[in-house]
Amino acid sequence: MDGLGRRVLVAAFDGWNDAGEAASSAIAHLREAGSYEPVFSVDPELYFDYQYTRPSVETDGEGRRSLRWPEATLLRPARTTRGGTQLWLLTGVEPARAWQAFSSELIDVALREDITGMVAIGSMMSDVPHTRPISVFAGSDNELLRSSLELERSTYEGPVGILSVLGDAAERAGIPTASLWASVPHYVAGHTPSPKATLALLDKLEDLTGASVPRGDLATEAATWEATIDAAAADDEEMTEYIRQLERTRDTWDSPEASGDAIAQEFERYLRRTDGRPGDGPQKPGRDDPRSPGR
Repeated sequence: MDGLGRRVLVAAFDGWNDAGEAASSAIAHLREAGSYEPVFSVDPELYFDYQYTRPSVETDGEGRRSLRWPEATLLRPARTTRGGTQLWLLTGVEPARAWQAFSSELIDVALREDITGMVAIGSMMSDVPHTRPISVFAGSDNELLRSSLELERSTYEGPVGILSVLGDAAERAGIPTASLWASVPHYVAGHTPSPKATLALLDKLEDLTGASVPRGDLATEAATWEATIDAAAADDEEMTEYIRQLERTRDTWDSPEASGDAIAQEFERYLRRTDGRPGDGPQKPGRDDPRSPGR
């Protein structure tokens, strides 16, 4: 807690960083459970490619139609509480261009808000079973944070998403930063939101920051999600056997003899597999994919 301070910015983005919508759903849950007010939104003309992230048209309750543009917005708690940790939120769509300017602009606002620490949350497709607890990799490039919060240090080298760029900008500006990455089963990550992964991220966020994080109905939703996948797999022998193989691998990881680097290694395999391309984000593998249950 002391390493991140009492005014912590939690950041998540739709897109490549958000398998199973776990990270963006975690931010949405925090926003709905609390009272927040917008502090700053970026100019979408500067950072988004509308052919890749298109604006959408919406109709309000009175029948008026309007356009909604891609955005990235920083929000602060509307109510100030004495003591304890407060969570600011940064949410939006991963930008298509000018990542350094995008990060600098948002970090400048964070400094004006006296943010004392940042937690970047994401989720990745992984070769893991839906029937086991969701693994969350908790890491930091900040040596003091790793020591005080018992975080890992990633050894990954390769393409990254906006969370890494934003975290680097925060560290250079003097805001200590940690990251949380949930591993979502790849065979469902591209088709349905994963409340089980969202719940795991929020659990870890509370442990990391000391902030009180409401869970609402997430535990029930997570159980329903798991049961739904169980039912679908029961009618597919190949899928059932594939899940059993993943369970055996996961149980080996969780054994006392397993290396503590297993989750970090899975994270690195994920990043290398997607090669950092947004178009290679969460999706269900086809039968020609070596990760497919049909192989």
